[in-house]
Amino acid sequence: MLMPFKKIFATTCGIAMILMMSPLQAETDKTLKVCAAENEMPYANKQGEGFENKLGLLVGKALNRPVEFVYWPDPRFYVRDYLDKNLCDVTLGVDAGDPRMLTTKPYFRSGYVFISREKDNLDLKTWNSEILSKVQRIAYVPGTPAEEMLRAIGRYNDMFNYSQELVGFKSRRNQYIKYETSKLVNEVASGHAEVAVLWGPAAARYVKASSTPLTLTVIPDESKRADGKPVSQHFSTAMGVRKTDSALVAALNTVIIEQADAIEALLEEEGIPLLDEPEPTQ
Repeated sequence: MLMPFKKIFATTCGIAMILMMSPLQAETDKTLKVCAAENEMPYANKQGEGFENKLGLLVGKALNRPVEFVYWPDPRFYVRDYLDKNLCDVTLGVDAGDPRMLTTKPYFRSGYVFISREKDNLDLKTWNSEILSKVQRIAYVPGTPAEEMLRAIGRYNDMFNYSQELVGFKSRRNQYIKYETSKLVNEVASGHAEVAVLWGPAAARYVKASSTPLTLTVIPDESKRADGKPVSQHFSTAMGVRKTDSALVAALNTVIIEQADAIEALLEEEGIPLLDEPEPTQ
């Protein structure tokens, strides 16, 4: 049966319109699946209480795409088991340049911080501050720059048992042991530890909410190990997608530029210490 001319014309035009649509336009109505932690506060949880939950919704709105959060339980495997297997499309809060994925331009930069009680008036400025050799307890998360610098200043062995006590002496061997940032901040607020050394974005909410006034000091990015090797304290944060998803990363870069003020306001409301991006090296 011959197709009427009007139907042929309409069908041809419809196909032409689809072909002329940009990849971003074609995906406008497609759900944006955001990888998120099911219980890693203050970043995200299933109740939508984390600042990355809020950021995911902001990104979806800017792209004019509905958002679905795909929650993972273990940070060690989410790239392999979720992002790479197409269960989600984008992950927030990754290091800029993470080799496991294609990353956007940074949407903020922050650093590790010293946290102490305001009333203690500790002279805490750098890892060379004399007070760090005198305090009884320093709360920190193993495997971070804090551990490396505690080794450099000769306090790692002093703090080993205390660090294990914070997680009930559970072994990190072959399992994910979570150090609750809220607990570590409270160690300082309660006076059980004099100092905590934490990633600023992870600690900011709890420092801000503490009934005990706390001082948050960004650590300068000039720390070195005993052998002189630099230990970075400042890091740039980006969004990540699958390595093949260049169209999405381009769209996200546009969002980061166009929504810069809204993103900054969200992070400042959280209390996150924000730093300038370094000048590109020649």
